[in-house]
Amino acid sequence: MEQRDEEWVTELRGRLDELLDHYRDALQHSLDELTEEEARRRLVPSKTTLLGLLKHVTYVEGVWFDQALTGRTYREIGIASTPDRSFTLRATDTIASVREAHRLRCEASRAALAELRLSDRVDGRGDRPVWALQLQVLRELAQHAGHADILREQLLAARTGPS
Repeated sequence: MEQRDEEWVTELRGRLDELLDHYRDALQHSLDELTEEEARRRLVPSKTTLLGLLKHVTYVEGVWFDQALTGRTYREIGIASTPDRSFTLRATDTIASVREAHRLRCEASRAALAELRLSDRVDGRGDRPVWALQLQVLRELAQHAGHADILREQLLAARTGPS
C-alpha cells in the first residue's frame, strides 16, 4: 500500500472510531438529570424509551462487535434474543445499571476492534469486512441518538408544560 493510502486508511479508522464514540456518548448523556420514571416513560406506541434505547444500542454493540467477530450466540454474549426484546426493561434496570452495561459493552467493542484492520474480514454473522460492521453500528447509533434527542426534548418540555 502506498504511503498516502496508508494515511487515508489511518485517518478513516480514526474518524470512524471518533464518530462511534460521539454517538455512544450522546446516548449515554441523553439520560443526564432524568428521573428513573422519566427514563422509562413511553412517549410513542412502541417500547422505545430513553432507557430502552441505551439498552438496545448495548445489544447492537454485542451483535456487530462481538457476534459478528466471534460467532458467539446471543446467550453466550448475554444479550437479548431479538432487537425487539432488547428494548424490554426489567424492574431491576436503572439508569446507572443500564449505563454501566453499555459502558462495559463499548469497552469490549473497542478492545475487539483494536486488534483488527478495516480491511480484515470476519464471518460471525456472514462474511463482511470490519469497515462494514463499523458503518452498520454508526448508522444505528446515529439513528437512535436522533430518537433520543426527540424523546429527551419531550420529557423536558413536559416538566414545564406547554409554552
